Amino acid sequence: MVRAGLTTERVVRAGAELADEAGFEQVTPSELARRFDVKVASLYSHVKNAHDLRTKIALLALEELADRAAAALAGRAGRDALVAFADVYRDYAREHPGRYAAARFRLDPETAAASAGVRHSQMMRAILRGYDLTGPDETHAVRLLGSVFHGYVDLESQGGFDHSSPASQESWTRLLAVLDTLLRDWPQT
Repeated sequence: MVRAGLTTERVVRAGAELADEAGFEQVTPSELARRFDVKVASLYSHVKNAHDLRTKIALLALEELADRAAAALAGRAGRDALVAFADVYRDYAREHPGRYAAARFRLDPETAAASAGVRHSQMMRAILRGYDLTGPDETHAVRLLGSVFHGYVDLESQGGFDHSSPASQESWTRLLAVLDTLLRDWPQT
């Protein structure tokens, strides 16, 4: 019998908290069972296995990020929208490192297509329309921005900028200014 009060949402949220505390790869049904003081079998009413648990945490993280990004983008365009969108990712990674890692968990195509990841893409493409990018140029730009945002955040989270000046924030601000310039002057194919 499932312990009273144990729901899929509680299990997933506890998994997300564990990911933030210990790292996304450390999230397992057995570790969550210890946190809830239940047998692992009790969790299997809510998640199928470790992969299903990680998938559900990834979906939660994508939803949280999409909601934050949508709120940050409201009423913004051009450089302001680009900076707001980028800052959402960076701030989320700082506040929720395990969930941020979960948001990059590889999902199967069907799950990915039904996830909030689609909203992320739509928002990024909406930002790029402000730079008059469409078609293949838009796709290249989406890939560039994703690579830069995630790469910078990963390096920063691993302490890659801790031992040199100027401060990471200054580099981040300049990087976003350069991206804005690049997008405005994007070479058309």
